[in-house]
Amino acid sequence: MSDQASRVPSRRAFLTTFGLGAVALASGCASNPRARIADTAVGPAYYAPGFGGGDGYLAGGAGVSGAPSEYASMYGPIEDGGFLIPPVDLSRVNPRFYRQMVQDPTGEAPGTITIDTASRFAYLSHGDGSAMRYGVGIGREGFAWAGDAKVQWKQKWPKWTPPDEMIVRQPELSIYSADNGGKPGGLDNPLGARALYLFQNGQDTFYRLHGTPQYWTIGTAASSGCIRFMNQDIIDLYDRAPVGSKVVVRQAGIV
Repeated sequence: MSDQASRVPSRRAFLTTFGLGAVALASGCASNPRARIADTAVGPAYYAPGFGGGDGYLAGGAGVSGAPSEYASMYGPIEDGGFLIPPVDLSRVNPRFYRQMVQDPTGEAPGTITIDTASRFAYLSHGDGSAMRYGVGIGREGFAWAGDAKVQWKQKWPKWTPPDEMIVRQPELSIYSADNGGKPGGLDNPLGARALYLFQNGQDTFYRLHGTPQYWTIGTAASSGCIRFMNQDIIDLYDRAPVGSKVVVRQAGIV
């Protein structure tokens, strides 16, 4: 979590008040410009060659042809906050999870972030029928909460503090406990380059949208954690979504 943890209700108090059961907890190099796909009309679908030996599939267009050079630039190395974020090895990420403009399937108001945990996608609605879509990874605990929330605050290179329950399971993490000050932000921090903290009715949900150095886990549901993005993608979302943005988390998928 962060050094602001003392400013929000305890996890126990939140559960007692709202009765939500298990809530999601944040888990467990040259520089180049931060390439972004232009916010233009949705492009045509394109055929992505078989990934991992598959037969290939259609993926939503992004105003570009899906040329590797576009994505190599988008997911290239970034110098940020004194850290050099390494490039993404695109051969380790299913192309359907690359950031791209798509037709908005959510029906949400402009500026809303919708998390479709079933499909492993996050959408940022633009209000013109399009949305920026990001691939995400879901921790097992990421399936424990759904509903509406808002981005109460957000942080660059956040500190990570494993919850007590995680320390019980993994005592070696005690060096990063709240009493020990947590794990400072950095390239190996589980929260990655950015974190957006979600609150509901003024209470911390303990649900986070955050980056990850383990970009190859995008599209999977494994380990502990909330909703993780490739670092290049969470930086993009962080820059687009102001504090106060509405967030909708859907477990049943988007029809």
